[in-house]
Amino acid sequence: MSDRIFASICIALAALMAWGATIIEESFIQDPLGPKAFPLVIAVVLAACGVAMFLRPDEDPVWPNRRKQIQLLWTIGAMILYVQFLPVVGFLIATAIGAGFLSWQLGASVKQACWGGFGISGSIYVVFKLVLGLSLARGPLGF
Repeated sequence: MSDRIFASICIALAALMAWGATIIEESFIQDPLGPKAFPLVIAVVLAACGVAMFLRPDEDPVWPNRRKQIQLLWTIGAMILYVQFLPVVGFLIATAIGAGFLSWQLGASVKQACWGGFGISGSIYVVFKLVLGLSLARGPLGF
């Protein structure tokens, strides 16, 4: 039952994301894909996962213990802070800190999480900015 409730929430969130993507205003000068493409792709994937979970729920779901629930709350808080600081500090810095924190939450040592955060941030920057030519949030350093 809990899987179907969560699946319904995922489907509703996907619909909300798709609607939000459709109301993004486009300028006459924009990226080749436009600002709507990425949120629409994420919404489609989220909806597909929600439908799959709704049709094939887990028969005996196991809920996380208290420690894991607290980690999930920290992760949600980190994602909210990431969204808030992305336009302020820019893509590279916000993503390095966010990815590093999430890597640490997944069990990496602090040193591994720091290197992972820098590597993930730099890799995504290279692919999205330099290869695909998409615009990313600029920080105070201009990149």
